[in-house]
Amino acid sequence: MAWRHAETAVVTGAASGIGRAIAVGLGKKGWRVGVADVDLDGANETVEMVRKAGGEAESFACDVTRPDDVSGMADHFFDSQGKVGLLVNNAGVGGGGDVGEVPIEDWKTVIDTNLWGVIYGCHAFIPRMKEQGGGHILNVASLAGIVPILGLGSYNVTKAGVVALSRTLRMELSPFNISVTALCPSSVKTNIVDNTLAKFVSRDVESLDYGVRTRRTAFEKTPLTVEQVAELALEGVEKDRLYVLTNFFTRLAWLEIRLMPTLYIRLWAWLNRKGLARPLVTKLAEKGIV
Repeated sequence: MAWRHAETAVVTGAASGIGRAIAVGLGKKGWRVGVADVDLDGANETVEMVRKAGGEAESFACDVTRPDDVSGMADHFFDSQGKVGLLVNNAGVGGGGDVGEVPIEDWKTVIDTNLWGVIYGCHAFIPRMKEQGGGHILNVASLAGIVPILGLGSYNVTKAGVVALSRTLRMELSPFNISVTALCPSSVKTNIVDNTLAKFVSRDVESLDYGVRTRRTAFEKTPLTVEQVAELALEGVEKDRLYVLTNFFTRLAWLEIRLMPTLYIRLWAWLNRKGLARPLVTKLAEKGIV
């Protein structure tokens, strides 16, 4: 595969959660890993974990909402390592609340990190990957990028954008031996909700509170761990898959929206009119499904 030609990877948002697990998973395979995050202390902890797993690692302070940070990160690792075979655009924040209630500032917070951060990463790394003759990009999206989840408006939008970008790049970069995979996990045990709340100005908005509560519940109840997600993600890259879906429910939701997109939305709209949708999402969250 294209990504095998240079066993150096750069992972954003690697100070915790899925990003850390992917970095450690690469370490187990003997990779050199650039561990990038705005939380440099957490990134340094990940570096030690990668080294203990058998790989090499270096931390890099990077705020993915700043294009200069991201381009500087790309320059640093290409210049120091010669080649970067795999870019993992993982850095992200949670988001929620209804349109018209959540302030625009909070929308910008989510979009700047979850969507622009991925765009900046691709923009900075793709020209250098073309020069080196190939590579692979793993973009971390979500189940919310496949089907909209009630109460997560801004998050749905950004993750759907990441999926659309991944599809576009998969076609666009094919002549250059660069492939793209979109990771679309359902709920997984991470601290993304609590890490995000401090960034918002709308913590007293009722619809945001609903989204936060359901996310926190789902993350507590889900059996899916970040290590399992990382293993599936790296397997997906190895097998050159466009999508990585992490469990049965994610695959079922994907099938439903593909086979009956209008009916799916009409059904959830009807449930919401009847006052049944949010209680149903809460029940699904309590089972760790959504």
